[in-house]
Amino acid sequence: MGSSRVTNTPTEASPEIKFGTDGWRGVIAEDFTYANVRKVAHAIARYVVRSERPDAGVIVGYDTRFGSERFARVAAETLSAAGIHVFLAHDACPTPAVSLLVRQRAAAGGIQITASHNPYRWSGVKFKASYGSSASPAIVAQIEKDLALILRDRVPAALPTQPGLIHALDVRTPYLDTLAGLVDWDRLRAAKFRFLIDPMHGAGRGLLLELLRKHGIEAAEIRGNRDPLFGGVNPEPIEPHVEALRQAIRAGGYDAGFALDGDADRIGAMDPDGTFITPHQIFSILFWHLAGTRELSGDVAKSFSVTKMIDKIAAKLGRKVWETPVGFKYICERMLQSNIVLGGEESGGIGTKLYLPERDATVSALLLAEVMAWHGKRLGELVAMLHRDYGEHHYGRIDLTLAGGQKEKALEYFTSPKLKKFLDWSIVRREDLDGVKFYLGDIGWAMVRASGTEPMLRAYAETTRPETTKRILNEIETLARSF
Repeated sequence: MGSSRVTNTPTEASPEIKFGTDGWRGVIAEDFTYANVRKVAHAIARYVVRSERPDAGVIVGYDTRFGSERFARVAAETLSAAGIHVFLAHDACPTPAVSLLVRQRAAAGGIQITASHNPYRWSGVKFKASYGSSASPAIVAQIEKDLALILRDRVPAALPTQPGLIHALDVRTPYLDTLAGLVDWDRLRAAKFRFLIDPMHGAGRGLLLELLRKHGIEAAEIRGNRDPLFGGVNPEPIEPHVEALRQAIRAGGYDAGFALDGDADRIGAMDPDGTFITPHQIFSILFWHLAGTRELSGDVAKSFSVTKMIDKIAAKLGRKVWETPVGFKYICERMLQSNIVLGGEESGGIGTKLYLPERDATVSALLLAEVMAWHGKRLGELVAMLHRDYGEHHYGRIDLTLAGGQKEKALEYFTSPKLKKFLDWSIVRREDLDGVKFYLGDIGWAMVRASGTEPMLRAYAETTRPETTKRILNEIETLARSF
């Protein structure tokens, strides 16, 4: 998700609640409180009443974080006070499951209580629009306009709760039933691959495991119990948080491992030898398979920070690349406007027209398993094949929490046209769709941007050699900390 906190640091107070790339987040008991959740839900209720079909109801779900079910109940009560029927999940569920139910039930929208991949101290509110995905920038702007008035006591207070308008909802069954129709189970069974799943104690626990086992695929799960502390790591399916998956996949001799983030909309993967398969490689494999092997029609949409391998595959297959600012809401917007076979972002959120204009880690894992079965190859072999056919692409990212003013000075430095050279390479061109991206000769590119979810500077690089990528990122960090 992406969203900004109320403030730039966890301890500052502010009357503002800001939506970021996919909702609002805050630190539990500091700014993420019952009172603030009521205000956000009140603003969403006003939007639904004014701009949607309030009689269609709103789906409300929640993840496995501390107090999520109670925060979801508070949101449901606030919506009911506006006369809106609320369908409240009776157990923790993935964010994309809420999106799916919104679409299937033709609901007016959906709310998910989650902070996605953020550390355990955080929670948040995502709003899913009636089309079953991230609210568009136009919808977010309407909600934020009402929210600003609510925060300043310029709208009437919410009416009393109407408990009769709140209904329990089974999200799990229709979600699993829908996902079961997406892949070729006969092909998967014949391949006899064994899979290991790591939901990272999050909302995706048990779901992919149940699907695979139900269809005769051997699978196991680690970190599948509810733990609001997430075992002491951030529930983000990237290194170093996937070390438990690495150890388990090596010990168990599995053919692939799939990691899901806290609300199960982002994916990470691992090869049997413990090699982490990056979200960029996952995206490239799926695009190559769906547009190439399966010859599905459609172009590709990707965030500004995503690998250039996608561009090379698209060029070979004759597909157009739509590039968007960072944030899946922009990918979703493009998927709603154009024929997009696959849309994805750097953080592992991937959506396909086979399903919803929405990222879903469980769907991505199923499709990866199908690719493996279709081609009889493990993920590392598929990556090696892509490197052979399209050139090597080695990607890296660092997140820098800087002292006051350093982030702004760093952005000013890297965006300045006076910067003509970086390390050994001339800067041959720049792009500024989101932050600044600068191309370094013919070896690759680097990028810096302010985070849309946390008070930090993000730095990215992709080159033809892993050591070159690391060197560039190290130099960016050194410069940023010198200001």
